[in-house]
Amino acid sequence: MRSIAEDPQTFLLVCEFDGAVCGTALVSLCLDAMYGHQPYAVTENIVVAEERRRSGVGRNLFVYIEELCERHDCSKMMLLSGNARSDAHHFFTTRCGFNPAKRGFVKYRRDFQRVARPPDTSDPEPGNP
Repeated sequence: MRSIAEDPQTFLLVCEFDGAVCGTALVSLCLDAMYGHQPYAVTENIVVAEERRRSGVGRNLFVYIEELCERHDCSKMMLLSGNARSDAHHFFTTRCGFNPAKRGFVKYRRDFQRVARPPDTSDPEPGNP
């Protein structure tokens, strides 16, 4: 957690109610080759305690995330959500205004393929046979 707290491009948001954590979100600002200095935000780990759902916690998290993104001049916000979480998807689109026009893909480390790179077949540099 210390590395997250010390990273100026990463924000761990925590909601409390009566001294208990009831919601979290992680926001990472990423540089964008398409928009120069203007970053975009990736939002992950959006969790609201089951007993606090439909009470405004999630919506308030996203209001704060949008304000954070505006302060940092983000071009867009993106988030990933598990395919089976249809209630969450409904919340993201109808209550938070996310557009489901793109499709996200994830590859976990355990699935990385250790493939050897093909040999370099380009012409040798001048002066090297």
